Amino acid sequence: MPVGFGNIEFPVDIRKRCDNMADTVIAATLYTVRNFVKTPSDIAASLKKIRAIGYRAIQVSTIGPIEPEELRRIADGEGLEICATHINFNRIRDDMDAVIAQHDAYGCRHVATGSMPREFQGDAEGIRTFARQANEVGRKLAEAGKTFSYHNHWFEFQRFDGDLVMDMIYGETDPKSVLVEIDVAWLARGGACPTAWIRKLSDRMKLLHLKDLALENEEKFTTAEVGEGNLDWPSILKAAAEAGIEWYIVEQDFCTGDPFDSLKISLENLRAMGLR
Repeated sequence: MPVGFGNIEFPVDIRKRCDNMADTVIAATLYTVRNFVKTPSDIAASLKKIRAIGYRAIQVSTIGPIEPEELRRIADGEGLEICATHINFNRIRDDMDAVIAQHDAYGCRHVATGSMPREFQGDAEGIRTFARQANEVGRKLAEAGKTFSYHNHWFEFQRFDGDLVMDMIYGETDPKSVLVEIDVAWLARGGACPTAWIRKLSDRMKLLHLKDLALENEEKFTTAEVGEGNLDWPSILKAAAEAGIEWYIVEQDFCTGDPFDSLKISLENLRAMGLR
């Protein structure tokens, strides 16, 4: 358990939830345990473990085939809310009605895409094409009562024609249509300041991905449990609270041991920092 964090003072209304929501702001993304959610039986066992750790919400990502109603039944049975998803962008764009129906079955209003498809990443025109398509996707989801968020990696902090990709995405999209799901560790890996970007985009954020970044050796970074790396968590969580984040979602791309143990460490550390 890390020491010296001190408690973060959160706004009084940080826990204002709808009546059907769990009284929590911390969720676990299933991407962290992606090797353990490949079949319905695996999913059921993994959700039981996640609930036993202390989480009361999940983000659905990278799971094996399962009917949405069945996943909702399993989650409800464990007392887990499906607070958000990660869906392939091209599927959201090309199969919108099915994606909306899937989220209706989940009881989930936050739709996010885990990355920009590679076909858009190579140049400024590709980025602008993605932004136009994302705007339309977000508009249609908003009409269905959903939100659409974009999750960053590090490549959004390269420049094309002198412009930062991250600025291009959010500068060329409607704040009401395209929200941001900042991943603080990937953002730091791109050489940017998580706190500054949370504040910069605070008016279009509902979801925040929490993982830490550690230096494995002088040339290699690795992801780590929240509080076990080098990110400035008091600053990050203070900015997030001020932004009114709805869901703090724990994710770890690579775990050196059991990923369920990593989820437990992150949750315990966040609670020690004052987040519940």
